Parts: sequence; C-alpha cells; structure tokens
Amino acid sequence: MSQYYRVPRTKYKFNPEKPESFELSRSKIDLFVECPRCFYVDMRLGVKRVPGYPFTLNNAVDELMKREFDEYRKDGKTHPIMEEYGIDAVPFQHDDLEDWRHPFTGIRRKHEATGFTVYGAPDDIWKNPEGRLAVVDYKATSKQEKLSLSADWQGAWKRQMEVYQWLLRGQDFDVSDRGYFVYANADKSLAGLNGSLQFDLQILPYDGSDDWIDETIVAIEECLMSDEVPPADAECDYCTYREVASEVIQKAVEDEKPDQELPF
Repeated sequence: MSQYYRVPRTKYKFNPEKPESFELSRSKIDLFVECPRCFYVDMRLGVKRVPGYPFTLNNAVDELMKREFDEYRKDGKTHPIMEEYGIDAVPFQHDDLEDWRHPFTGIRRKHEATGFTVYGAPDDIWKNPEGRLAVVDYKATSKQEKLSLSADWQGAWKRQMEVYQWLLRGQDFDVSDRGYFVYANADKSLAGLNGSLQFDLQILPYDGSDDWIDETIVAIEECLMSDEVPPADAECDYCTYREVASEVIQKAVEDEKPDQELPF
C-alpha cells in the first residue's frame, strides 16, 4: 500500500475540463467540510490521506444488524426495538435497496447547479404507514455512560444522515426530517467474553436539515476548479503533521546534516 501513495492517482480525480462527469461521494463532502485542503489534495491532486485501521468489528456489527432487520423487511413487520421506542414503521422494501446500500453504487442524484453526480449508501431506510421514509444509520460502541449525539465529532454523523435524506428526496420520495441512529452498545460489565459480545440496542432520533448541502456542493466546485491549494483547516491534524514534518526536514537539509535523526 505504501507504494500507492508515492504516485498521485489519476482514477476518481476531478477533471477541470469535464466537471460534469465528476462523481462526488457523501464521504468526500464531509472531507471538504472537515478540511478543504485535504479534500483538494485528494480529489484534485490525487493523493489521499493515509487511511487509519479499518473498523472491522464495527463493520461486522453493521452487517449483522442489516441481516436482522432484513428478516423483518421480508415479512413486512416491525422490529421489536422499533416497537419499544414507539416508532410506527417497517423496514422499507425496494427493488434498488441493495444497490443503494452498496458503497460503490449508492443512491445517486444529479446536482443541478454543478452537474456533479452525488452518491451515498445508507445503512437502512424505514417507512411509516403514510409512506414517509426515515433514514437509519447503524452505530456500534462500548460505553458505560448514557449514549447521546452531543459530541462535536458526531457532527459528521449528522451530516451523513442529512446527505442521505437529500439523496432520497432527489428520487422523489417523501422523506422525514427525523432519522434514527440504531446504537449497539457492547456490555463490558460481564465476567468474561465467553465467545461472544453482548449488545444493548438503543435508538437515538435525530431531526436533520439538508439546507446546507446545495451551497456546500457549489463551494466544492469552486474549490476544485481553482488552481490554488486552499488553506488548511486550523484543527486538521493531517495538515499540521505535513507542515511540521516539512519544516523539520527542510531545516535538516539546510543545516547539511543528512544523517541527523529526525524527531518523528
């Protein structure tokens, strides 16, 4: 994988000569919101951030939860956790659901002002008796304290849900502002693992707004069409590392100490 990052890629990069052919994922929208410079270096210059470790346990929980809710979807029934929280709905059945939930296809919508094709893959969708849809996202954690959506870093989760709502509205569905996070909280109070984790399922409702999305996509187009690298976000650890590392390396070169042990 290290070899991949030594050469800027050409696939999936933005082409300023063909902006209308650009496909913009939900995760890249969030990357732009987080740090325009990292977004530009990725989508215009072709160098992605070095990835973190994959959340394999979280992904396993997501997959098992999808299978569980799919059993109720087939029968058109309400899952017990939905009944427990007083949610009058059933898992939504649609011929394109599997494509919508696949990360490389997803729900797709043409953004009129830019011509970009925007896409994203929700975990699930529920439908109430009136036919209104609710976006659902699965999350897994292990916490002793009460679960909430109050942390600053959870803003990315909320934007994620709002993009999915916007995408579904682009398919002419009636979509509720209220979505749901189904939270699987692993119990660490048990005496031992005994071959399995025990999870407590909770539902956290969230009332979203997609008012910010159109103007953000327009700002993304302006960013990508520019030949100037945008400033880094002050809170971006990746940009801070790159700048500090560059300064240290440059100083070592200028001091003509090629054998100097760098402090990173």
